[in-house]
Amino acid sequence: MSMTDRGAKSYDDVKTIEATIDRPITIHLWEDRTRGELWVPAYDTTALALLADDYLRIAGNNAVDNGRRTFEFKAVKPGTHQVVFEKRMGWKFTAEDRRVFQVTVSNSSSSRSK
Repeated sequence: MSMTDRGAKSYDDVKTIEATIDRPITIHLWEDRTRGELWVPAYDTTALALLADDYLRIAGNNAVDNGRRTFEFKAVKPGTHQVVFEKRMGWKFTAEDRRVFQVTVSNSSSSRSK
């Protein structure tokens, strides 16, 4: 059962990703760690598996720590699933920002037949 099936919230700005079973899904988000920003994902762990969570520092200034955060998921069951990222700051109780991705996973056997 996906998060949507369990009554997950509906969001206005949703990005759609098409995926197939056992193929990686990569999502890139910008993070400014100097300000204490940290993206935290919420998703159905029975439908998607987190394979990697990497951070690549981009800024050239030694006093600034910002860069690209890359999350890599693998779809493990077909259907429509939601991944909600909340930008958290250590001293705040509420999210600074949200990014919502709707992942539509097909059980495409043609891509796995090779």
